[in-house]
Amino acid sequence: MMSLFYTGKGDKGASFIGKKKYPKDSPIIETLGDLDELNSLLGVIRSTAKRDLSQKLFLVQESLFIIQARVAWLMSKKFHSPQITKAKVRAMEQEIKGMEKKVKPDRGFIISGENEEASWLDLARSVSRRAERSLVRLNKKHKLPQELLTYLNRLSSYLYALARLETAKAKTKEKKPRYR
Repeated sequence: MMSLFYTGKGDKGASFIGKKKYPKDSPIIETLGDLDELNSLLGVIRSTAKRDLSQKLFLVQESLFIIQARVAWLMSKKFHSPQITKAKVRAMEQEIKGMEKKVKPDRGFIISGENEEASWLDLARSVSRRAERSLVRLNKKHKLPQELLTYLNRLSSYLYALARLETAKAKTKEKKPRYR
């Protein structure tokens, strides 16, 4: 009986999707890995977050699975791939605007670390930017729907806004770099 936790098929630097073999450093596999890492990190944050933040992050995780399914579709176009819609992107943009009105952020960079939840969200933001860069590289080889790229671009802004909101809720003052 084959183990469900490992197959041993990837020991020589290739992943098998169905019966097809892909090098582990292929843009598709790297993008899927970056999206998986981001999704897992959001799960870590969600596991200790308060209900409102947890629900928001759960919805993002669901959207990341849609993006992963669309990327995986490139390997086997035999299944119907769910889509990220313009409406989902617009809804995220509206939420970002709402948070900006509540927080009224200052311009400029912030040194992360004054609030634990905000720090985790800042880390997720940087991981989301890496996933976005992977998706952009993949898009150069395999044309993807624009909404996927737009969603991931907005996601880093969304995570930044959530971090600032968590800091504001905690009544914590964030520091800016002094550049000296």
